[in-house]
Amino acid sequence: MNKRDEFLPYCRPYFDDDELNRVADVLKSGWWTKGSVTREFEKVFAEYVGAKYAVAVNSCTAAMHIALVAKGIGEGDEVISTPMTFCSTINTIVHTGAKPVLVDIDSKTGLIDVDKIEAAITEKTKAIVPVHYAGQSCDMDKINAIAEKYGLFVLEDCAHALSTEYKGKKIGSMGNACAYSFYVTKNISTAEGGMLTTDDEELYEKASVLSLHGMSKNAWSRYGTKGDWKYEVCDPGFKYNLTDIAAALGIAQMNKLDEMQDIRTEYAEIYNKAFDKIDGITYLKDNGLGKNSAHLYVIQIDKNKFDIDRDTFIELLKEYNIGTSVHFIPICMHPYYINNFGYKKGDFPETEKMFEGIISLPLYPSMTREDVMYVIEAVREIAREHAK
Repeated sequence: MNKRDEFLPYCRPYFDDDELNRVADVLKSGWWTKGSVTREFEKVFAEYVGAKYAVAVNSCTAAMHIALVAKGIGEGDEVISTPMTFCSTINTIVHTGAKPVLVDIDSKTGLIDVDKIEAAITEKTKAIVPVHYAGQSCDMDKINAIAEKYGLFVLEDCAHALSTEYKGKKIGSMGNACAYSFYVTKNISTAEGGMLTTDDEELYEKASVLSLHGMSKNAWSRYGTKGDWKYEVCDPGFKYNLTDIAAALGIAQMNKLDEMQDIRTEYAEIYNKAFDKIDGITYLKDNGLGKNSAHLYVIQIDKNKFDIDRDTFIELLKEYNIGTSVHFIPICMHPYYINNFGYKKGDFPETEKMFEGIISLPLYPSMTREDVMYVIEAVREIAREHAK
């Protein structure tokens, strides 16, 4: 096959004049930071996912952190999560002073193995943080039942799960605290940004205060015409608020979310049909729990079928001018967590098994069908040339 001249990046934003015009309106208004546009974004987002409350913040990391802090999780506590996630999930636990307790995954899906959670619970366990990896839903009925049995807080890491559904209901609509990401690679983007949603009014009130230095709830408006220069610091909070500039992007992106999701789903199905026919290449199978957001398209390379490993496969794709990523380098393989929590090879065999073969391929609305077919042909060509 002929190699393309232009590099196909792993991800590229999708936008039109709506984003440009909304951001321009905010710039012209003279009010650039958290204000009425951010409030509008929170309302639009909460309505979409089916939650009562939403707090817009500057990252999913911030959303998770303030949720844990608001629930009083700290020194001496333990929080259960998964090693197959980005470091931010676990860092937020560490930042509260609590200990992260990792539970292995199902290597066919990348999702936490729910049947192993109870064995990890101790008298110090205070929360479970399931990760909806790649846009698939975890088994929330089982997780919620475990949480109810032991009186645990559930914080869903929904960085990949905007528009994900569980048994016909959107993730975010089942009452739990949920943290979303609007990083540039996500299903909608504000460049950087995140959202915490919940049905718990007390959690919402505390998180709202914590997200802006711990100042009294209405302190954000103190420079407006109806604002008051007086404010009270109720907690030692954080500088986590989202700006109106970013929120303007978010509203425009929400307006075209369904359109973008249709494209993602279409491209994922094209990939599926093609990779069903390539020996040694598999992909994450539908776990049957609900609609996948198609956030990531992850293939797995069977090392027994090829004379090259995953890393070489990635380098060869780069020679075809195709950008890729790996989601993720597991938590248990990073020096900080090894040194501080004693993880060692063999502790999480399913995670290790999955990691050694995974590649995330380009999947985003600003790709063309021709781009998708080019990626397929490149994978097919490499697989053919390096088959054992």
